[in-house]
Amino acid sequence: MRIAITGASGHIGSNLCSALISEGHEVRALINRTSKSLDGLPVEKIQGNILEKKSLEPLIAGSDIVIHLAATISIRGINEQDLLSININGTKNILEVINKIPVKRFIHFSSIHALTQEPYDEVLDETRTLALKDPILYNRSKAWSEQLVLEAINKGMDGLIINPTSVIGPNDFRPSLVGKAIIQICQNKFPGLIRGGYDWVDVRDIASGTVRAIEKGRTGERYLLSGKWLSLPDLVGIISQNYPIKNNHIILPYWIAELGVPFLKLYAMLRKADPLYTRESLDIVRHSHRMISADKARKELGYQSRPIETTIKDTIEWFKNNNYL
Repeated sequence: MRIAITGASGHIGSNLCSALISEGHEVRALINRTSKSLDGLPVEKIQGNILEKKSLEPLIAGSDIVIHLAATISIRGINEQDLLSININGTKNILEVINKIPVKRFIHFSSIHALTQEPYDEVLDETRTLALKDPILYNRSKAWSEQLVLEAINKGMDGLIINPTSVIGPNDFRPSLVGKAIIQICQNKFPGLIRGGYDWVDVRDIASGTVRAIEKGRTGERYLLSGKWLSLPDLVGIISQNYPIKNNHIILPYWIAELGVPFLKLYAMLRKADPLYTRESLDIVRHSHRMISADKARKELGYQSRPIETTIKDTIEWFKNNNYL
């Protein structure tokens, strides 16, 4: 099939392109800025922007499947209006073009944070409601965009939703926020840790699960693609087994970490870079859910997630081989 992808040059997107091509599919990639991660892959590159509806028509026309990955996250310290515009209006534009130029199936990439996280002492699965009133704007924006997709499905569009947890893994060309953190830890530039953690999942498993969803996913359903919850100190411990670092990081109380937020934001602005962390990212790590279930994806899609130790080892090896370390 001919598969069109927004956000194709990102971490998930580039891995997904490779997985689709290996399965014999033709891939069209929407390119906004850089396409370095797609170099060497036989993809059809189409210049465009999800905020410019007209530019999406060449991407979608003649495609069988559209996979919408393009989005941004607020923990980068991005302007709130830009966040809402990209995550919500971008999704709205895609859906409006598909309504005009129908395709066989639409797959929307959402987030685990589009769903309500509480209660934390019960398994989080696909039955959770959308976090439409979440205090974190990013979470609300993903919930709102997911709601747009569900409304389009209710009107007859064949679509489904993927909700991954925190993605980690090789082929991280930009690199991603998690990738940058791993690089900084390996270079002993990480000032300290907090006791929180996250559910980490391999980007290659996300790509594989998405490929399976094309054929096996049920219309109107969402699928949680999770991996393993691991604390930040334990994550650093695994990194230290694969790279010679000083594994003696100070464990900071949350209030001290929060004091550093404005200074890190200012420093990042001066360097025109992403801040090391933001108040949103601290809050997410502090309150991350430890029991996220991928049982539905395993049963219906045949989804599998590899050991986190393998993922970290392969990620560090990839960064070394590509001169990031």
